[in-house]
Amino acid sequence: MKFNTKTIHGGQKPEEATGAVMPPVFLTSTFAQSSPGKHKGYAYARGTNPTRTALENSLASIENGTHGFAFSSGMAAIDCVLRLLKPGDEIIAGNDLYGGTYRMFTQLFQKYGLEFTYVDTDEIVNITNAITEKTKLVWLETPTNPLMKIADIAAISVAVKDINSAILIAVDNTFATPYLQQPLTLGADIVMHSATKYLGGHSDLIMGALMVKEETLAKEIHFIQFAAGAIAAPMDSFLALRGIKTLHIRMQRHCENGRAVASFLENHAKVGQVYFPGLENHRGHKIAKKQMKDFGGMVSFKLKDESIEATFKFLENTKLFTLAESLGGVESLVNHPATMSHGSIPEKERLKIGITNSLVRLSVGIEDIEDLLADLEQALNA
Repeated sequence: MKFNTKTIHGGQKPEEATGAVMPPVFLTSTFAQSSPGKHKGYAYARGTNPTRTALENSLASIENGTHGFAFSSGMAAIDCVLRLLKPGDEIIAGNDLYGGTYRMFTQLFQKYGLEFTYVDTDEIVNITNAITEKTKLVWLETPTNPLMKIADIAAISVAVKDINSAILIAVDNTFATPYLQQPLTLGADIVMHSATKYLGGHSDLIMGALMVKEETLAKEIHFIQFAAGAIAAPMDSFLALRGIKTLHIRMQRHCENGRAVASFLENHAKVGQVYFPGLENHRGHKIAKKQMKDFGGMVSFKLKDESIEATFKFLENTKLFTLAESLGGVESLVNHPATMSHGSIPEKERLKIGITNSLVRLSVGIEDIEDLLADLEQALNA
């Protein structure tokens, strides 16, 4: 099946008992057994639930994987990946990361003996030079949050595996979605999503997802999920599956509007630097063009007046762009990384990579583009 068909039919079939086209929401914690250990594939809902199974089959399909796993949040999904490791193991990660990921790395798992090295993943040599005998995982975001850096997934996967084929490559694909890029096809071992964002698409659920191809890795992840219990609930699974069915048509508009907003900002007298991989002057444009179908709906920028007062004035005056955490919903959102999504990163570390107080991140929704541009214009001139 082609991708647009997979979002609707991938891994799906009508429910057996009634023929329901959409899977029912199975709000049950346990399932009847005819004899100890004899059941119809479901025993206890922490292990498996039919609604979650339908979603996980869809997740695997749209990322060209063989196994999908739905978690209670994106952070729970990342937590599961790190539980594959043991004290003393090293993780190489990009230096531009979602603030919650950085917080988990530095304030939780570093205490448990994992070691983290942060590099600019724009350059492959930065990753390969950092590899040691202790390296067990390379963690990538591409595009990154919030500076929209691009990592060459295929080239990094080849270079790392040439050094040590046992090192896992994990990619946070939240910004791109499987509509735009499919890391497993490009050589990654694990792809992660905050399904809260584009996969759900309607700002009405919290969920994470992991997708893999390799059977042994899938068994390890399933065991950790079952043992630790950070599973997605049935109703949230239903909502996420509903969201995935329109992912392809939503992403087309997100991309179209994202390009228009980036172009508008790039040519606005009050705007300084614009971070969007679809712009030809973006450092990672050529790689993004190679590995992504389009460039997405996330745009970051800085005002020429880099004072905190000017930035807050803009943030307080948008009307259609709602000032809020998160991204990837049908509605447009505006975010201030330094105090919101990346507030847990120490200021010194933020400034080192360019997350200043003047940085603004937009999640461009699917509204009429003329209305969105008019809103940005009036807020910039407020």
